[in-house]
Amino acid sequence: MTELGPVAWPPAPITTERLVLREPEARDRAAFIELLASPEVHIYLGGPRPRDELECETPGVPERWPGSFVVDLDGAMIGQILLRRATEHLRPAAAGKADLGYLFLPRAWGFGYAAEACAAALEWFDGVLPGEPVVLTTQTANVGSMRLAAKLGFTEVERFQAWEAEQWLGLRSPVAPSA
Repeated sequence: MTELGPVAWPPAPITTERLVLREPEARDRAAFIELLASPEVHIYLGGPRPRDELECETPGVPERWPGSFVVDLDGAMIGQILLRRATEHLRPAAAGKADLGYLFLPRAWGFGYAAEACAAALEWFDGVLPGEPVVLTTQTANVGSMRLAAKLGFTEVERFQAWEAEQWLGLRSPVAPSA
């Protein structure tokens, strides 16, 4: 995965009804470690990373690169949205396209925050890279992620086996640039 392309970074914070999508800051370090060490978050992602390793490896300002948004609720990080270029994706249909990923702390599940944050990130993406499709991959067993993909307008391209589980690859067709 590499940078998105000709995108000015960081953008101004993106505000939704309840959330702010912004660049990571030093105050987010503990939440990043919690997110990456959570067994619940990583049940469909190959398992959590050991907390002691994360404590040693996580920089003071984590994940600071184009396409990495912190999802902030009332001044605290509750998740992360990732938009990256899928240059070496396992599936040819996804190669070279922007790839949407998201992780949310379990305490933020079930409130619609992921849908709200992902929709805002995709709207931003459509504004800076109009006409580009976006892909999303999730395990078919991850029912919540499958529902979210449908809600965001992703349609199935294919299912495939990887990482010892059935995977789902979805495509969100590009939004036509405004004339």
